[in-house]
This record gives sequence, structure tokens and C-alpha cells, in this order.
Amino acid sequence: MGFYEELGLRTVINASGTLTRLGGSRMAPETLAAMAEAAAAFVPIDELQARAGEIIAGNTGAEAGYVVSGAAAGLSLGVAACIAGMDVAAMDRLPDTTGLKDEVVVQRGHRNAYDHAIRAAGVRMVEVGYLGYPGAGGTYGWQIAGAISERTAAVACPILDTPGTLSLPEVCQIAHERGVPVIVDAAAELPPRGNLRRFIAEGADLVVFSGGKAIGGPQASGILAGRADLIASVALQHQDMDVRAQTWAWRPLLEAGHLSGIPHQGFGRAMKVGREEIAGLVTALRRYAAGSDDDDLERWQRCLDPIEQALVGLPGVTVSHHLSPRRPLPSLRLSFDGDSPGTRAYDVVNRLMGGDPAIALDQSAAELGSLTVNPQGLTVDEAAIVAQRLRRVLG
Repeated sequence: MGFYEELGLRTVINASGTLTRLGGSRMAPETLAAMAEAAAAFVPIDELQARAGEIIAGNTGAEAGYVVSGAAAGLSLGVAACIAGMDVAAMDRLPDTTGLKDEVVVQRGHRNAYDHAIRAAGVRMVEVGYLGYPGAGGTYGWQIAGAISERTAAVACPILDTPGTLSLPEVCQIAHERGVPVIVDAAAELPPRGNLRRFIAEGADLVVFSGGKAIGGPQASGILAGRADLIASVALQHQDMDVRAQTWAWRPLLEAGHLSGIPHQGFGRAMKVGREEIAGLVTALRRYAAGSDDDDLERWQRCLDPIEQALVGLPGVTVSHHLSPRRPLPSLRLSFDGDSPGTRAYDVVNRLMGGDPAIALDQSAAELGSLTVNPQGLTVDEAAIVAQRLRRVLG
């Protein structure tokens, strides 16, 4: 009896993408093997993180890198680093930002539910710009410049396709002229693989990627890449700091006067990463970076073809193939006709999840009467099952 079966749980065929609520991605055997090997021995975590950081830096073009427990943790830790820098007293105070830099500037069109992770560090979001582009205008550079003050810890620039917002290079130029770092949420911006380097190249000071999505690492892992000084602050606020100055691996910082003392169990301590996650993330990143967007595209298309063929000619549903020029990830969109397309879409979702085996579709536009088949989590054999079940449910 398997683990899930023993617990009385059903597994799910994932046709909805790398969703956290379904476990993210499917890890490759070599990634799992690296995690098992790492778990069987002990290692100084700061040394392991340092070596992993070098590998991350090499694959992102950043000065330094760090393994975090997911993209949200990367945002929280990155902002904490922008607030505290190497000030041990400030590290000890967070998330109380009294007397510290306590604002993060963001374009109004970039506000989203995930910036809760930014606010968790104790800052408030300062919004600039307008919604309703082009009629109501978008964001102007002078608005960002005018919002930056001595209280600004960072400018947040998530990668979102919001019309009228300023681009990352424009934001970086404005922020850097005023000595303020820019942090980028690129959690789900892979593929293409070129994005691993793109945002650092465009000027970002910190970039976060999810480790458990396209990279194929552990779900509770992520990448934080960027300036070496900020990554050092992250490490000091994140790792086990129940240490003694006489034996601390970082004691040269004390001797050189770069630190006034040892930070003791900082803001990020609750976001710790195990050696297993670090090993899995590094292995998955190397594997992903060595891969090919074209090969992925071909594999995903082999999963979508039988599903599309099975749905041709079914009454009341239009099937269309989508491939964004910005992102090489194909998908199928199912659009329902009739008076209550949203109701039908939700009914299809529930029938598929309630069947045997359970199947999950992307329901992000279900209220509009549209469902999406995302092939990232599918095998060819699973795609055949999805095709058969969808035809039965829709027919």
C-alpha cells in the first residue's frame, strides 16, 4: 500500500499547472535522489548555502544567491534585508520598523495578493500611478521618483502584464538614481529559461523565483538572487544564530567591524530551509538550466494533442490552442456556450475532481465560462486519461 493510499487520500492528475495547492511540480528522480542523499548526512548549513549561492549566481548572473523556502519567503527576507542591511539592532527589531525605513513603493497596477509577503516584514506599501489605462493614465516616472523618500526601503516591481505600468529597466533607473534597491517577484516567470538572467540584467537588485514550479525542485524551496550585500543580510536574518563569537564561521565580520554583534534568531528564522531542500533545489536548477525550452514545448504539445483531438466537435464547447509569444508554454482553452457558461464550467471542475481518478483543470477563468488545460504537470499517459474523461463529461 502506497503512502497516500495508507492515509486514505486520492492522488490527482494535474492538468492545471504548477499550483502550490496541488504540490507544485513533479520532481525528477535525480532531484529526489539528491534530497535523500543530503538527508542521510550532516553538514554546516551556512557552508551549504554559500555553495548553493554560488551555483545560483552562476545561473542568474547575480552577484550572489540564496535558497529560500519558497518565493513568498524570498520576498519577505529580501525586504528585511533592504530595511536592515548589516545593522544587527535593526535585524533584532523586525518586523517592528519604528525608526527604520518602513515603506515600499509600488505601482498601483502591480498590487497583488502575494505582496502580503512584503508587508510581513513590517513595511507599508506606497502606491503610485493610476488604473484604467489608457483613459485614466498609467504610471509616470515622476510619480515613482516623488514617492521615494528617506523612509523608502525598496521599490517592488513584480512581473505583471498590466497596461500602462513602467518597465523594470525604467523603474530601476529611477530607484537607483536615489539609492533605493528594486526587488522583483518573478515566482512564476519560468519558462523561458532566459528569464533566469533577464531581470538581474535589467537592473534588479533582488529577484525571487519559485523552486517548486518550472524549475522542478522541492515545493518548499525558492531562489533569491541579487546583490551580495543584501544576500549577506538575508543569511544573517535567516540562519540558526545560536552561536558563539569565538567559533562562529562569520567571525571575521566581527573582527573587521562590519557587524556590531551576532544577530540572534532573526526575522527569517521561521522560514528555515533544510539541507534536503537545498540539495533538491540545486540539483533541479542545474537540470533545468541545462534543458531546452523547445524540448519542453514539444513534450507539452504531445500531451495536449490527444486532448484537443478528443474534444473536437463536442456541442456547446469551443476548444482553442494558446501559446503566448512571451512564454513558451502551450495550453488548451475550453470556452462554454449557453446562458450559464460559468455554472457549467464549475460543474465540469467538480465532476472531474470528484471522479476516479481525480483530475484538476485550471479554473482561474471559470466564472467567465472558460477552463484551461495546462500540460506542465502531465505525462503522456495521464493526458490520454484526461482526454477520455473530458470527452465523457462534456459529451
